[in-house]
Amino acid sequence: MDQATNLRRIIKEESGKIQKLKKYKDDRESSKINGPLVIAVTSGKGGVGKTNIVGNLAIAYQRMKKKALIFDADLGLANIDIIYGINPKHTIEEVISGEKELSQIIVKGPENVAIIPASSGVQELAHLSEGHKINLLNEFDILNSKFDILLIDTSAGISSNVTYFNMAAQERVVVVTPEPTSITDAYALIKVMFNKHGVKDFYLLMNMVKDEKEAKSVYKNMSSVVAKFMGSISLDYAGFIPYDKHLHDSVSRREPVSCCYPEASSSQSFKKLAEYLLIQTMGKSNDGNIKFFFKRLMARKTG
Repeated sequence: MDQATNLRRIIKEESGKIQKLKKYKDDRESSKINGPLVIAVTSGKGGVGKTNIVGNLAIAYQRMKKKALIFDADLGLANIDIIYGINPKHTIEEVISGEKELSQIIVKGPENVAIIPASSGVQELAHLSEGHKINLLNEFDILNSKFDILLIDTSAGISSNVTYFNMAAQERVVVVTPEPTSITDAYALIKVMFNKHGVKDFYLLMNMVKDEKEAKSVYKNMSSVVAKFMGSISLDYAGFIPYDKHLHDSVSRREPVSCCYPEASSSQSFKKLAEYLLIQTMGKSNDGNIKFFFKRLMARKTG
């Protein structure tokens, strides 16, 4: 392929993306259902870079003029605090107890990303009185008009807390690395979500891979096993985040790689992921807004 042909192909692809994203914006504005798109970012095991993905994905959305809110549901691990270099003074636990209003605990990170620090208080959501639930839902309802994207950073594994956050979200992105344990644990998570809770739609995101060839190889192997044993599941390829030394450096600096190394290969991949997820959810009924999300959480009992 000569240089001119390759350039025309790139221009055509980018033009197509712009048109699709414009259509997404128009669809959202004309939709009768208000509220943000709710995406859970999850994994079968820890250490796969899930929180880093959430933090940088939120920044990508902010730069696309989509107001992003992160709900830190990775219980007991304040990883988003480390990645963003922030120190929240309050958590949702204080909202549940009535000590604070929701607006008082939301903190701002880089690029004006908003964060709800969760702490262990999320475990109490399913056990509140009806009156308390209504008051809390009304607070969450106020957020619907303020944000376009709600990103849920779940814990890793297949505990009830992980599964119920995944069930309540509109979309689920499962993060996988090439390590065999990551693949088997991701498969276990999908299997539990499908067999026990009837969830059939997932996006698979490959992280810490050498290149697209390795990413597609992991996806192909996993999707073939899923198709064999859980035939009716939709497991879509969401792309990949390459292994990038800049990303590791950014963690040491307590800054998202998208901020300190915006031209890095990983930063560009986060931008592509943000665009992809918007395009894929275009035209879907937005039953995932913030109030509905927390209403579903409160309706479930943790085990």
